[in-house]
Amino acid sequence: MLARSGWARSVGGVGPYLTLFARAGTARADADAAAAAQQIHELPSARGCTYVLPAQDFALGLAVGDGFRDAEMRTAEKLGVTREEIDALCDAVVGALEKSGGPLDPDGLRAATGDRSRSLGEAGKKKGLTTTLPVALGRLQAQGEIRRVPVNGRLDNQRYAYVRWSPNPLASHALSAAEARTELARRYFAWVGPATAGEFQFFSGLGVKAAKEAVAPLGLVPVESGSDRLLLPQDVSAWRAFEAPATPQYALVSSLDAISAARRDVASLLDAGDRERDVLVDDGKERAIGAISDLPSHAILDRGRLIGLWEFDADAGTIAWATFDRRRDAALEAAVAATEAYVRDQLGDARSFSLDSPRSRAPRVRALRAMR
Repeated sequence: MLARSGWARSVGGVGPYLTLFARAGTARADADAAAAAQQIHELPSARGCTYVLPAQDFALGLAVGDGFRDAEMRTAEKLGVTREEIDALCDAVVGALEKSGGPLDPDGLRAATGDRSRSLGEAGKKKGLTTTLPVALGRLQAQGEIRRVPVNGRLDNQRYAYVRWSPNPLASHALSAAEARTELARRYFAWVGPATAGEFQFFSGLGVKAAKEAVAPLGLVPVESGSDRLLLPQDVSAWRAFEAPATPQYALVSSLDAISAARRDVASLLDAGDRERDVLVDDGKERAIGAISDLPSHAILDRGRLIGLWEFDADAGTIAWATFDRRRDAALEAAVAATEAYVRDQLGDARSFSLDSPRSRAPRVRALRAMR
């Protein structure tokens, strides 16, 4: 499912779970088991951001994230940390994990590496880097030398321990950096085409020239004459022959689902008549939904069209939702009920990201109920 629909953005929220549940009805326990078996894994990849990837893409994900891994090192250097110091700390971390034979959390690693890790004081706190350990852990993850595992086994967790990754997925990766970027482009347009070159550039984090070079070998085809929306050549016939089903097909997905987050073009998912509808966004203000790049709440889709929004009311254990045209047919009610039961009974909550909370989303819950 992840290979076909796109890597699932993970920021400490339920996005990966909802990606799998909405498309395949995957139970949380099955997703967690797949992660434990390394069939799927959360990795720093495109743009250096974390996604849950299928095993076949582990090496590619690490390869395309390679150019973005140095930001913390540059910050550390401004605080007086040398690359040689981080090299020594990396060696100490690897040695500690090999000696332990099992996962070590950051506290365990600090104890095991002794004075190799040090505090960066108040100056570091101001820059969001309190010790040198995260720099080493980030580098080792990006190199495929270690992997992080959630302490409670869940994909919506942000407390991790670390283990050696053997064999290193990059050991058998034979693509050059340019070839890896082209393979990322191939997957991207298969996931969310037709898409524009600019949308791929955002997703990949590449510069204009590098993005153009990445897509050039693919021979992308405009979806229609003069359009800037492009498809892989092998998808053109299927695209042109496709007819949307006559009856609704509802899905409740994450605000970070690939159908929207990979292109950041909410307007293209909307009926023209819905683009001016006001919705409450994170700054507490209302804006036309067609004018924003990122969804302010989780999405309700019908055959791929964005028709409404939802949030989970953790206090009530229910979903607050509304559609733009105020529809309430039996199939939609059933889709809401199924997702509500999944979130309540298997996830416990539906955080969009790690800092999302029942309190922070309360205004959006009220707005959706008023809208409905």
